[in-house]
Amino acid sequence: MSESDWLAGQFETHRGHLRGVAYRMLGNLSEADDAVQEAWLRLYRAGEDGIDNLGGWLTTTVARVCLDVLRARKVRREAEPRQPDGPDAHGPSESTEQGRSAAAPGSPPNPEQEAMLADSVGLAMLVVLESLEPAERVAFVLHDLFGVAFEDIAAIVGRSADAARQLASRGRRRLRGERQVPPAALARQREVVGAFLAASRNGDFDGLLAVLDPQVVFRPDLTARLGGPRQEVRGAAEVAKLFSGRAQAARIAMVNGEIGIVVAPQGRLLLVLVPTVENGRIVALDVVGGADRLRAVKLGVVQESDGTSD
Repeated sequence: MSESDWLAGQFETHRGHLRGVAYRMLGNLSEADDAVQEAWLRLYRAGEDGIDNLGGWLTTTVARVCLDVLRARKVRREAEPRQPDGPDAHGPSESTEQGRSAAAPGSPPNPEQEAMLADSVGLAMLVVLESLEPAERVAFVLHDLFGVAFEDIAAIVGRSADAARQLASRGRRRLRGERQVPPAALARQREVVGAFLAASRNGDFDGLLAVLDPQVVFRPDLTARLGGPRQEVRGAAEVAKLFSGRAQAARIAMVNGEIGIVVAPQGRLLLVLVPTVENGRIVALDVVGGADRLRAVKLGVVQESDGTSD
């Protein structure tokens, strides 16, 4: 076996882990695979000499590639502030496309594969991760999700270990969201909204009627990027018809400090639903859509500590 074949074999043992790291950082399977392939190219050029911990070296390399991608996204977003921007709004760069063609073999991602991976990570988490600053996202993912030490993260983000710790902490707080209501009220909201989503996905018309106020109003956002009614819909029966058998890509999330719903196929945020819950029923459903309005929404991931896991 040649040295290059041996090195490729060693790399393949780490590919799954590296893909998981890159996907959580980028929220895009194609870009994640590009980052992994770029790590392979760098390993191939460098060789194994001087690498004491191959897994750690590869994780660090993938993280640095991802940080570059995230920073490039931020520059594009600031240069084109009115362009829709979600986890999959950016294509791979020229350099990573070249890396894909020259790197170790791997199957290109497909929509079903990406959907399964997004669901395993958590669609709401992918959406909220997208709102973090690049260094915050890298620090949070590496430390909180993969247990990388802050000393190692510091070298990646170009900060001190204490600064890396603060980056992860800020990312953590932003993912949790700001609670605007007491925990007990939050749990009741979660119960009602959870029942609404379950009934919607299962096409349970009676179940929808049970959680909708008789006078419920659905208020659409005319800038939303999904098809649907353009006018208000009123009454439990009419709103139930609208949602019955739908909401397959909807997940519960913190929305402006309360329980809300994000519609995010494969982690790509399309719109946000803001339910108003009174006396155990939903009295209003407001849609937030359009890139500018979505960016203004403060999102968070519902925590186990709230008694509200999704």
